[in-house]
Amino acid sequence: MNRRSVLSLSAIIALGVAISPGTAVSQQKSLKDQLVGTWTVVSWEQTNTDGTKLQRFGADPKGVNVFDANGRFVITFMRSDLPKVSSGNLSNPTPDEAKAIAGGSIAYYGTYTVDEAAKVVTLRIEATTLANQIGRDQKRTIVSLTADELKYTNTTPVSAGPVNITLKRAGSAAVN
Repeated sequence: MNRRSVLSLSAIIALGVAISPGTAVSQQKSLKDQLVGTWTVVSWEQTNTDGTKLQRFGADPKGVNVFDANGRFVITFMRSDLPKVSSGNLSNPTPDEAKAIAGGSIAYYGTYTVDEAAKVVTLRIEATTLANQIGRDQKRTIVSLTADELKYTNTTPVSAGPVNITLKRAGSAAVN
């Protein structure tokens, strides 16, 4: 090979390296960056210690998980069949209405951090409709995460066994 051919080949290789996309690892967003956004709940299922399954928020749960880029979150879950308050006054439900509403919904917010290697999101709850959660770090292990779907397991629920939650990114075609 003559010198001109070697220089031409070297230039082509250098240009190819310069304009080729980086490796998949360098292009992959961090887990935290992938979580950022609004997610709507698809399913919520707890496995009790005896192996039975519980869908606390029903077969058609409603709710959102919002993770912002600054490390703040808000989460709400509720049954789609919550009762209307017959008096029309939220401060004056019947005992049965109050029990159904309290047992069929939860909301909390605070800050979160992500352990990228372990694929664990740690929630630090600042306020919640279930005061038992305040001051306890809540762990969520990411089972799978795509652009449109998030599956995680709550390994630190207040009661019973782990909770498996599936969410769809708000605005994706699969969201109802």
